[in-house]
Parts: sequence; C-alpha cells; structure tokens
Amino acid sequence: MTEQRIELSKKDRISVWWRSTFLQGSWNYERMQNGGWAYTMIPAIKKLYTTQEDRSAALTRHLEFFNTHPYVASPIIGVTLALEEERANGAPVDDVAIQGVKVGMMGPLAGIGDPVFWFTVKPILGALAASLAMAGNILGPIIYFVAWNLIRMSFMWYTQEFGYKAGSKITDDLSGGLLQDITKGASILGMFILGSLVNRWVSISFAPVVSSVKLDKGAFIDWGNLPAGAEGIKQALEQQGQGLSLSEMKVTTLQNNLDSLIPGLAGLCLTLLCMWLLKKKVSPIVMILGLFVVGIIFHAIGLM
Repeated sequence: MTEQRIELSKKDRISVWWRSTFLQGSWNYERMQNGGWAYTMIPAIKKLYTTQEDRSAALTRHLEFFNTHPYVASPIIGVTLALEEERANGAPVDDVAIQGVKVGMMGPLAGIGDPVFWFTVKPILGALAASLAMAGNILGPIIYFVAWNLIRMSFMWYTQEFGYKAGSKITDDLSGGLLQDITKGASILGMFILGSLVNRWVSISFAPVVSSVKLDKGAFIDWGNLPAGAEGIKQALEQQGQGLSLSEMKVTTLQNNLDSLIPGLAGLCLTLLCMWLLKKKVSPIVMILGLFVVGIIFHAIGLM
C-alpha cells in the first residue's frame, strides 16, 4: 500500500499569500527579509511536516539571507512551496537546492519590481487620484487605495500560483537542467533591466571647462533689452525655446564632451567598477565609504 501524498491545498496557499504581505515586517540589516520569509512559510511547513524536528529544520532553512522587492517575491515563494512539497513527499530536494532557487531568483527579480510598481503603476494611479482629489472628488483617494491594493494583491497571488506550478515542473528534473535554465533566464532579464536603469540611478558630472567661446549677437538672450516684469520673463522663455543661449558665452565642460560620445558613460564605468570590486569580495560598506571620500575630494579640487 502506497503512502498518501501530502499536498498543499488552495487554502494553505492562500494563507501563505496573505502572510507574504508582511514580508518586510521583520526586516533587519543582517539577513534582510528572512524573518518575514520564515513567517510566510509557516502554514506550508505545518501542513507538510508533522514532527517538531522537521518543522524546526524547515524554519531554520528559511531563516537564511533573503532580500528582494516585496511584491516580486511571490513567484519565488511559489517555487519554494513546490520544492518543499516534493521534499516532504520523499524527493531528493536538499537545503542547498531550495536556497539556490531563492538566491538565484531574488536578485534578478528585484530589478523588475521598482520600475514596474514604483515608477509605473504608482505614478499612474497617483496622478489619476490626485486629479480627482484636486477637483474635490472624494473618489480620488478611494480609487487609489482600492486600485493599488487590488493590483498588488492580484499580482502577488497569481505570480505565487505561477511559481508553484512551475516549481512542480522543476522537480521533475532534479538533475538541475531546468532549474539552471530558469535561474539563468531570470538573471539575464534582471541584468537587462538593471543595465537600462544605470543611467537613471547613477549620475556623474565632470566640472572641468574644456572651452569657452563668445557667441555672436543674436545667438543669446539680450537680457538688457527685455521688458520688465512678467512680459520680460515670457519673452525670455520664448527665446530660450527658439534655441537662444542664456548667456553670451558658450561653455563646454568635460562632461559635455563625454555625453556627446556616449551619454552615461561615466556612470556605466562606475557601476562596472563596483561590480568588479564586489566580485573581488570587497565589502559594500567599504565601497560606500570610499565613494563618499572620492566624491568629496573630487568636488574640493573642482573635478566634479
């Protein structure tokens, strides 16, 4: 007689989904979201494991370092639930495999959460709600609260279910081929997103002046001949819109030349340098302090 298979019911997965809302409720500087992650996994651990030893081992396993965007953690939770389910049913899924999935997915997916939720969904909903609120419509804040939470919670539920179903397929290939393909694809996607955001997040401006040329008359705004008051401001803005310079001197800095070659080149080089230092096991704290010191010195000598 075969032993009955242990499976997570939809009710169990809903309990996990609800608890995942509090993923950052126990955030700490040592292991980041590990406390919230372990709290999220408790309903599944209670269902899958019956002995105190197995439950303690599972909680210990999920108290390792974890950190990603709180909303895109849901597919990782789903995959982890599937792996824990297979392990509870006797499949050779060890601690290293489960932690490897979490680490392999949390980094790439973290780069997707910010541009999707903080830079797209929230500003759109905020603009809509603000326009209604400014017109005196009480529906402004109500629509924002309801729509935001509906989008957020729906995304977290369906991506958790997607991860759970995909995780079941991963366990069919315990040699790791499919798992490696998924983590590799997630890494490529994450690096693509992060690469596209380097120019937004990293800003470097070199101050040294390369050239200073006096412009011909008519190429810049003649402030002395503008009328006083609002009319003068209006004409100045119109002339600037037509391409006239604000001053009679055209100053070209080192940063202008770099931007004419490849915009954001300095920021990209700094990002690659930090990645190389991380690969060399340099502490992030040391890197942050070093950037502060270098930035202050370069500003003091007029380089930035």
